[in-house]
Amino acid sequence: MLNPDKSEAIWCATSRRHHRLPTTAMPIVGVPVTPARSVRDLGIYIDADLSMRAHVKRTVSRCFAALRQLRQIHRAVPTATLQMLVVALVHSRLDYGNAVLVAVPAYLVRRLLSVLNTAAQLI
Repeated sequence: MLNPDKSEAIWCATSRRHHRLPTTAMPIVGVPVTPARSVRDLGIYIDADLSMRAHVKRTVSRCFAALRQLRQIHRAVPTATLQMLVVALVHSRLDYGNAVLVAVPAYLVRRLLSVLNTAAQLI
């Protein structure tokens, strides 16, 4: 049985054709589900045009939030501990699901690389 609060649907199409797709709720097993612009599956955010912009945006946002928190404590902890925290809190987020980022455009790769550069500067 579907849980209407957790069920998501997405129409995958190019951005040129996306306006032609229906935006009204569609019944799936008797439960109305409204199509979304992006959905989350196993922690990976998938866009309607499969560009992975939503995943990169959320990953970069979470990583920079963790780096801001680590910056506040970086003088109070030893360097080795800070390195372990960066690996645990930042690199693990970047590594998770990176197989879906195989053919992303260069500007998205640069955004992910900016997180690594900022982490290196912090250490």
